[in-house]
Parts: sequence; structure tokens; C-alpha cells
Amino acid sequence: MLELSINDPDRLVKVAHALSTHTRVGIIKLLLTKPDYNVVEIAEKLNIPVSTAANNVKVLEDAELIVTELQPATRGAMKVCRRNFDDVHMILNPTVYDHSRGKIEEVEMPIGHFINFDISPTCGMASSTGVLFPEDDPVSFYMPECRTAELIWFRKGWIEYRFPRKHPHGARIRSLEFTLELCSEAPNYNNDWPSEITVWVNDVEVGSWISPGDFGDHRGKLNPPWWYDTGTQHGLLKTWGIDLNRSTVDQEKCSNTTIEDLHLEEQPYITFRIGIKPDAKHQGGMNLFGKGFGDYPQGIIMRLEYDI
Repeated sequence: MLELSINDPDRLVKVAHALSTHTRVGIIKLLLTKPDYNVVEIAEKLNIPVSTAANNVKVLEDAELIVTELQPATRGAMKVCRRNFDDVHMILNPTVYDHSRGKIEEVEMPIGHFINFDISPTCGMASSTGVLFPEDDPVSFYMPECRTAELIWFRKGWIEYRFPRKHPHGARIRSLEFTLELCSEAPNYNNDWPSEITVWVNDVEVGSWISPGDFGDHRGKLNPPWWYDTGTQHGLLKTWGIDLNRSTVDQEKCSNTTIEDLHLEEQPYITFRIGIKPDAKHQGGMNLFGKGFGDYPQGIIMRLEYDI
């Protein structure tokens, strides 16, 4: 589901504009009938010129409502289109944080600053200047150069980080959020490669999200020039949250785990673990993006809200 808020008016306007014509809504509806259509097929189904179909596909792609991929055709290449979301949720009331109730602390962790891991090949890391080590050697994850990683991938296992618990002694923690860019891990890339990715906080399972694929439909906005066009390009920005009542992924409930279950007061740090459970239905691995890869210039961001 795509979450839109009036607090982010630029994106709200872009998506609203993309859905403002019958032609573009017709394309979205058409893409529900089968997994993908190319631009020529869309033009034929909607009885519009190919140039009109191409222009409207571009608007939907820019709004991230659909994803496209160039595939070989009889003559040159054809652009194949797929829906990116099944639902769009618009929040039109501004979200105002009540500073009289509490305060938010934010910490951003570079993805190379992990403190523990248990992974299996396929695996590897890349920095802004190149692939860090020979691929598929988990022992490399012990090397100090790992701290420069801006892209990490592995097929099985998990990786763990330790965040400082920054809030005054005795203050009540109301909620905790972790935001990061990630996707599945397929050979080269595969937009249709589901993977069930799970998060644990302080060794307590928070919840899982099924990544739809390992994305290569467009080149990552932040990817360095040397990175291969045939490799993973970008992920999706996802947020796991835990509050006094439940846990969520992008504000959708994923479990009954609450802040109280995490026993945050017992140690001066918070552990964040993310990976693939051994019994996961979809074991498609994961790619984790830092500031130098993908579409979002960030590492793993933790937000902690507490009462003053």
C-alpha cells in the first residue's frame, strides 16, 4: 500500500496528478487483469495511439504507481509495465507532533556498522568505489573494510546492529521506528522474486514483510557510475514500528509485539536484527541499501519517541 500525507505535498500532488485522467486510471485498471503489458498492448487495449500510451505510462512511472522494464523484442526493446501498488492511502489531515507530550530522538546507522551476523551465500558488499571482497565469502564480513559498505546482500541468515538508547533516565518510551531501503536478492535482478524479511528488536520478533522482488526496473538514483546495469538497482523504503499497543510495517499491523515486550530499560542500547527466517515461506534473500546506493540517501534510521 502507498501511504501519502499532506505533510509531503510534493509527492501527494504528483500521485494525484498521475490519477487525474481516465486514460491513466484505465492503464492502472488494465494492469490488474494480468501481471504485465507492454506499451503497444496498452495502446491496443485502450484504443489510443502508442505515443499517448507511452506518455501516460511515463507519468505513472514517475509517480511510482507502476514499474517498467525493458525487455528484448523483435525489433529493439519493448517497455513492459507492472503495477507497483494495489492501494493508495491519502491522509489529508496534517500530522502534528504534540511536543507537550514528548520528544523524538533520531539516530542514523550506516549499514556497514553491523555488530553481528549469521549469513550464507549468495552474499557480498559494495562501497561507493567498488565491490569490497570476493563474493560469496561470509568470512569477509569480519573485515574492518565492511564499515564502508553502502550495499549489502545475502541469500540466507541475518545481520544485526546496535543503536544507542538515547532518552533521559526514567522517561517512558512511547514508540520506536526503524526505516531502511531494502529488497529481495535474486541472481542479477528479478522484479518478481518474493522474499519474507523479518525484523527482531532486542531478540524479540517484531514482524515480517514480503518483498515483491529484487528491483532492476530503473537504475538506482544514487548508484555509483561503476555499478553494473545488470545488477540490483534499488529497493523500497520500509518502516517497522513498535508502540504501546502493536507492531506495524508501514503503519499496517504485523504483530502484537509492544514496547513493553522489548524490555528497553535493561540495557543502554537497542539491538536491531533483520534477515530471513529458516522457515520463511519465501526465502528470497535481501539487499540492504545505504546512502551511496538505491533511491534514498540514508542508512538505517531509528526514531525513538518518549514522554518528557
